[in-house]
Amino acid sequence: MAEAKGNENMMGAVSYLLGFITGIIMLLLEKQSKFVRFHAMQSTLLFGGVFVVNIVLGFIPILGWLLGLLLSFATFILWIVCMWKAFQGEMYKVPYVGDLAEKQLAKMK
Repeated sequence: MAEAKGNENMMGAVSYLLGFITGIIMLLLEKQSKFVRFHAMQSTLLFGGVFVVNIVLGFIPILGWLLGLLLSFATFILWIVCMWKAFQGEMYKVPYVGDLAEKQLAKMK
């Protein structure tokens, strides 16, 4: 049983590995584990949203580019934290996004 839990933790962490891409892949592949599905959905929403915001900021000269750099740095830190928390087996919820991920998963049942 401990091996299965370790596997879930690894799959939860992998959900964040390539941002929303691995989040979507894990959502499609994993049908049983609520833990993995939560982290996959949170990754998809969080990093998908950051991706869109970075594209929009890229169209704003100077100020947008600077804000994009700050956002990228903050996103990198958040990416590390989310992967680590999932690997440790923690249902870490990013403020607002974690609640949104739970609501989306509830709709998918």
